[in-house]
Amino acid sequence: MCNGDDRNCPDFERHRKKLLDELDSERRSFMKSAFVASGGAAALGAGGTLISPAVAQTVAGQQGRPNHHYVPATADTVHWGYFSKLLKPVVEVDSGDYITIEALTHHANDDAERMVKGDPGAESVFLWTKDRKGVDRRGAGPVDGKLLGRGSGEGFGVHICTGPVFIRNAEPGDILEVRIMDVKPRPSANPDYSGKAFGSNAAAWWGFHYKELLTEPKPREVVTIYEIDATGQRNWAKALYNFQWTPQTDPFGVVHKTIDYPGVPVDHSTIKENHGILKNVRIPIRPHFGVMGVAPKEADYVDSIPPAYFGGNMDNWRIGKGATMFYPIAVEGGLFSIGDSHASQGDSELCGTAIECSLTGTFQLILHKKASLGGTSLAELDYPLLETQDEWVLHGFSFPNYLQELGPTAQQTIFEKSSVDLALKDAFRKMRAFLMTTKGLTEDEAISLMSIAVDFGVTQVVDGNWGVHAILKKSLFAGAEA
Repeated sequence: MCNGDDRNCPDFERHRKKLLDELDSERRSFMKSAFVASGGAAALGAGGTLISPAVAQTVAGQQGRPNHHYVPATADTVHWGYFSKLLKPVVEVDSGDYITIEALTHHANDDAERMVKGDPGAESVFLWTKDRKGVDRRGAGPVDGKLLGRGSGEGFGVHICTGPVFIRNAEPGDILEVRIMDVKPRPSANPDYSGKAFGSNAAAWWGFHYKELLTEPKPREVVTIYEIDATGQRNWAKALYNFQWTPQTDPFGVVHKTIDYPGVPVDHSTIKENHGILKNVRIPIRPHFGVMGVAPKEADYVDSIPPAYFGGNMDNWRIGKGATMFYPIAVEGGLFSIGDSHASQGDSELCGTAIECSLTGTFQLILHKKASLGGTSLAELDYPLLETQDEWVLHGFSFPNYLQELGPTAQQTIFEKSSVDLALKDAFRKMRAFLMTTKGLTEDEAISLMSIAVDFGVTQVVDGNWGVHAILKKSLFAGAEA
């Protein structure tokens, strides 16, 4: 019998509509009173007009509509390589407001001609002369950069994060709902590449492959530059060229034998560009944000690389346009930031990075107060939860809260102790609880359903705290009454 999934059925359209109506009912049932209590219902019909500001701007809502804010990526609006509860917000918003945020890839200097030149925002962030850097601190390490001699922050965290955004009235124990309304590539500002955007993929020393190479030289790091159509007419990327990383001397005179510090300018006179690679290969575009989350409470400065309960560097390609994320808030105002924007990525992010590409996203931020969550599916949420049109995606980590679990040296120890089996166990436990609490299943029912209908996948194995996601199809429950 057709359930809206058999296009050969003569009544396919009617059955499909029925299925979609049931899925919508399933989502409403999940959210229950939490959405209404937050005031989100009133915001559904609200619109926002995109603007192109030189500085952060807010367009006031009219007739009860939410405000729309715009935060560009500049040296004044980004924090590079870390989350911090001490950061001063770049903008304050109300629940239900819309916000457009620019995100820059930290790999743009792999090909500055294509990804930085002529772009005032990117140029301000990547500015680095013998006298100063546009953004000095890059990572959660010491500001003086003398520990390893890499530079301020020591590269203990690498992502350029735009924000943070302060959500008024947000308190620990509340839930932040982030609706991703739109995602667009950032076009190259160099007139030689009009209508195009570019990204970089680094097969680097932290990649899962690094000690498994077959061909010489071993080891090696290889950067591949990809081209994306910024006009939206082509939904695939193509490889332009690759090059093997050679020791690069930064403007302060530090030699980087490997990719060990973010934003080091690559001198293309020192590398060999290999063109004609990946011929006739089209990589599907699925733009998303590798880093999205709120500030953790456990430490003043937290490396942007390992993800955890607060979100952060989750590297799930499903976190793109049309998706919704839910984050447990740990500090006043939430302090929401985004970064690590990707044009495309596969599950596991095996070699170390995705196609790292600057993007601009538009979001709606909705606050769910703790007091309103009783009896809803968000009541006990203590991890980042992803919703798409058809699925719930739960995220497991080797250590759900490594900052707390691993003690004073957590930010170093996490890179030594992660494993896929620990992440799978966490994803299993979260999915079991989800099915038992939100669907009313017994433990035996939940375990059976997980084995026969839930897909567990490796989100990433390169971010210190490894990830496994569990995918639950909403259609499994489409037969339930609203």
